[in-house]
Amino acid sequence: MDKQTQTELEAAAFRALLAHLDKRKDVQNIDLMNLAGFCRNCLSKWYLAAAEERGLEMDYDQARERVYGMPYEEWKVKYQQEATPEQKAAFEKSHK
Repeated sequence: MDKQTQTELEAAAFRALLAHLDKRKDVQNIDLMNLAGFCRNCLSKWYLAAAEERGLEMDYDQARERVYGMPYEEWKVKYQQEATPEQKAAFEKSHK
């Protein structure tokens, strides 16, 4: 596979991941962290790092908006729930 095709496939997979996460707003970041070790904020940081590596001007809020599909503060108000004691315990256990 040539490099351009690989990049296009990776970009398509990333877009599909963002679309899937957008449909699953019920899945909280702590759930993602507990199960997979990354969350929407991690994706935002990776997106920002990729932009910076290419010399593009972007800040963390802009990267988050790309990943969340809206400003982060709006997403928090609409969809973020308080973590349960079980979720917090699982997080602490997996991040020692």
